Amino acid sequence: MPDEVERLPLFPLSNVVLFPRVETPLHLFEPRYRQLARDVLAGERRIGMAVVHPDHLGEISGDPPLLPVGCCGVVTESQRLTDGRYNIVLLGEHRFRMLGEDERDSERLYRVARVARLEDPYPPGERDRVARLRANIAENVVVLIRRTQPEHAAALDPELFAGVDDATLVNSLANTLALPPEEKLRLLEAESIPERYARLASALSFWRAELEESGGEERGRPH
Repeated sequence: MPDEVERLPLFPLSNVVLFPRVETPLHLFEPRYRQLARDVLAGERRIGMAVVHPDHLGEISGDPPLLPVGCCGVVTESQRLTDGRYNIVLLGEHRFRMLGEDERDSERLYRVARVARLEDPYPPGERDRVARLRANIAENVVVLIRRTQPEHAAALDPELFAGVDDATLVNSLANTLALPPEEKLRLLEAESIPERYARLASALSFWRAELEESGGEERGRPH
């Protein structure tokens, strides 16, 4: 359940989904997002990443409707270019649900939302289930890489993912694997770590089945 309400400046995109514990590089070049970068770097360094509603992708240069669940991130690295653009690295902190947007004044170019913080619970009783899902995901990731990027197969470590905690692993894979944005958003919307594992395992099993049906000819999908 939401337990904290806050205000976040928004950076909406159509094809990037930020996850907690994961770093994502971003390039800010529009005037409104240059202003956003200046403001957040002078303040709390926090940005809310939101996803544009798929029915309104053609309106992204304006203020299109946004899907309600996003992820708050903190700027860990920044570079201001000579022409005023910014390169930043955003580290995901926590998920949120948008409650509404503040009215924009004459000075502020970017959007600001009131959001409710969402936690990612991990009940102790689900550990065994997650262990099974984790093993299934690891197997499918290895198979998919071998079939889509065989040039990288030799570098696969038999202890793939060993030593990475469950929350970091599922979020990192959800971010890194070349799943469609709508699938990544479905993973972000999962209301617990075990549910995110279940959704990722299902997505990878479906992807593997597609490859097997097509003779394994698809290339380049895993990053």
